[in-house]
Amino acid sequence: MTRKPTQKSPAARKRLPRSFKELTPSKHFNPRTFFHEMVWKALLTRRTGEHRIPSFPKLNHGQAAITWIGHASFLIQFNDLNILVDPNFANWLFLLKRIKRSGLRIEDLPPIDLVLLTHAHFDHFHKPSLRRLPHPKIGVMPWGVGDLAMDLGFERVIELEWWESFSHKDWKVTMTPSKHWGARTLRDDHRGYGGFILEHQGRRIYHAGDSAYSHCFKEIGRRMSPEIALLPIGAYYPETFRRVHMGPDQAVKAFKDLRSQCLVPMHYGTFRLSFEDMEEPPRWLLQLAEEHGIASKIRILEEGIPTVF
Repeated sequence: MTRKPTQKSPAARKRLPRSFKELTPSKHFNPRTFFHEMVWKALLTRRTGEHRIPSFPKLNHGQAAITWIGHASFLIQFNDLNILVDPNFANWLFLLKRIKRSGLRIEDLPPIDLVLLTHAHFDHFHKPSLRRLPHPKIGVMPWGVGDLAMDLGFERVIELEWWESFSHKDWKVTMTPSKHWGARTLRDDHRGYGGFILEHQGRRIYHAGDSAYSHCFKEIGRRMSPEIALLPIGAYYPETFRRVHMGPDQAVKAFKDLRSQCLVPMHYGTFRLSFEDMEEPPRWLLQLAEEHGIASKIRILEEGIPTVF
């Protein structure tokens, strides 16, 4: 199940970037724009939100409770299983300020059985948060990422490639394709990325990780048709950001491709990662949902409040 990353020849290795622009997926940032849009505007924005005192529901077999922690972080609970996805409780990511507080504190989490990590980017694979988790048993992540997790307290670290699955007891996790990238720093582009489908007690819950819109959603829908889809809707402007992220319009299209019954939006309102207004993604999503006749299938969660599905 665990795979070693392939070694590249010296000739195949990437050259060092020639400018700041080359450090970004859209390749058009300049230092002044980055500082003004991502750092300065965030500094001037008052941090909002609150840490909730957890009130986790008592679940019956077949029920799932989903709690949005913020950004792409979720706590998913069954009556016998607690899962965290991309846990990030940081108030700062280097120069990037968290605009809205995490819905839960780490110390208020239940014991964690499983952690799913979609890729190695700092806003999804946050080592300080992972180190503080309450005794996580199993960490599942893409190929080439496992070495980053070896000192984080996991009892087992599992690496998967696209469409590979890992089963334990009566639950199963399958890694799914996405359109993104996995490098954590300049030279480690061997690291993988993707989403996950969790299957347990007859339910299928899909977390897309980070992704632009692509044909992969039709493939996921055809193969697995997840019931609940946690889809990113932020960090889409300027237009070049759509090479690696989705806006609400594309999330609606992906949702239809997936053949899912419920869309839970994420990846907005927590960190300022792009140029659109922080309040625009959910507002636009609801407008599009009305136009497409799927308003009843949208579930916008409030950070820190469990929702039973």
